[in-house]
Amino acid sequence: MNGADTTRLESFRQLRKDIRGSNEHLIVGIDVAKDNHHAFLGTATGKTLLKRLVFLNNLQGYEKLFTYVEAAKVKNNLDKVVFGLEPTGNYHKPLGEHLIKCGFDVVLVAGTAVKKNRELLDGRWDKHDTKDAANVADLVSQGKCLFYEYPIMPLRELRNLLSFKRRLKKQEHGNRVRIRNHLLAQYFPELDPYFSRMAGCSLGVVRWCLEPSLIAGLEYEEFLRLVAPGKRTIGQREHVKLIWEKAFESIGCDAGGAVQFEAKMMVEGLQHVRESISEVEEKIEEICFNFPEYRYLLTIPGFGKDISSKVLGAIGNPFRFDNAKQVVKLSGWDLNASRSGKNSKGATAVISKKGKADLRYALYQAALVASSRNQYFVAYFTEKLRQRSRERGIKTKMRVKLAAKLLVIAWTLMKKQEPFNPEYLKFRSVHNSVSSS
Repeated sequence: MNGADTTRLESFRQLRKDIRGSNEHLIVGIDVAKDNHHAFLGTATGKTLLKRLVFLNNLQGYEKLFTYVEAAKVKNNLDKVVFGLEPTGNYHKPLGEHLIKCGFDVVLVAGTAVKKNRELLDGRWDKHDTKDAANVADLVSQGKCLFYEYPIMPLRELRNLLSFKRRLKKQEHGNRVRIRNHLLAQYFPELDPYFSRMAGCSLGVVRWCLEPSLIAGLEYEEFLRLVAPGKRTIGQREHVKLIWEKAFESIGCDAGGAVQFEAKMMVEGLQHVRESISEVEEKIEEICFNFPEYRYLLTIPGFGKDISSKVLGAIGNPFRFDNAKQVVKLSGWDLNASRSGKNSKGATAVISKKGKADLRYALYQAALVASSRNQYFVAYFTEKLRQRSRERGIKTKMRVKLAAKLLVIAWTLMKKQEPFNPEYLKFRSVHNSVSSS
C-alpha cells in the first residue's frame, strides 16, 4: 500500500468520526448518471446551500462543479469538502477518479442505504434526481458512507480481468447448455448422457455430423477420423464407437442444412470462448505474480491459481480492514439472524450472502478440497465433526465455517507476508486429546 492510499484511508476513518454535526465540512451529494450528474450542496448540520446543480459528465462539467463548490465553501466559511457518490454501474468511476486526483475527499454511499433513507427525507417515497442527490448528502452527514477504494493500477487490471473472465464463463456455460438442451435434445438425444465425458469428441460429432442418419451412413474408421482427428487414446476410440453404435437406433428428429450450420457456429463459438478464457487466465496469472502476496496464497491448502487470484483481487490492500469480521463480511460468510420478541433465543443464524458470490463459491471449493486432501485440514475437519456427525447438514455447515476461516488465514498471510503455517488452524488434535485423558 502506497503513502497516498494510507493517507486517504486514515482521512476517511477520521471523517467518519468527525462528520456528524460538523461546522467545517461542505458536503456535496451527487446523483450519478450517464450524461448529466445532479449535485446537492449542504452542511453536516442539515443546512441547504445549493439544492440543485446539474453538470455534464465531462471536464467542463467538472469545472462547473468545482466553481460552485468553491463559492459555497468561501461564502459559508467552510474549511473541508467531501464528495459523496452512489455507485451507478461504471458511470461514477471517471468522476470519482478525477476528484481523487484533484485531492478531494470522496466517499461512496451504498444503494441499499439510499433506498431505505429515501422515505426519511420528507416522509414520501417518490424518486427523482434532485432528491437523490440530497439523499446521498444526508447519509454522508450521518457518517453512513463507505471508503472509496482507488487501488494501484495492477490491482485494477486484475479485477477487470476477473470480471471479464466471469462474463466469458457465463458465455461458455450458455453455449454448452444450448448445444445440449436445444441441439442434442432434438436431433441426437442418445448423445447427451455421454456429452461431458469426452467433450472434444462429442463436440466433433455436433460440429460435423449432428444428424444420426449421417453417422449411420459412415464406416466406423471414417467416422473416427472425422470427429476425432489426430492421435487418439483407447478411451477416445471406445467413446466414439459407442456414439457410432447409438446412431443406428437414434430417435432424433431429421435435421436440415440450417440446423447443421447452427451446430457448426455454436461449436466454433464455444471453442473460441474457451480459447479466450485460457488467454485471460494466462494474463491474470502474469499480473498476479507482480504481487508478493500471491505466492503466499498459493501455499494455503485448497488454493490454486484461480482461487488465489480471486482472493487477491477481492481483498486487494489487506490493511484497509481493521479486523477479521470485516474480511468475512466481504464474502458474505458472516452470520445474522432476526433476534427480537419471544423467539429471539431460538433464532437460527444463517450466512448473510451479502458479499461477493463468486468469492464465496471459490472459498467453498477450497474448503472442500482442503478438508478431504490435506492432512492438517482433514484432522481439523474431523475434530469439528466429532459427536455431531449425525446432525443434518453438519458437513456443509462446517465447510462453510472452514471457508470463512480460509479467507481469514489468507488475509493474515497477506498482511504478514509469510507462507501458510498449520498452527493457524489452532485445533485440539486427536493425539493431544488422547494423551490428556
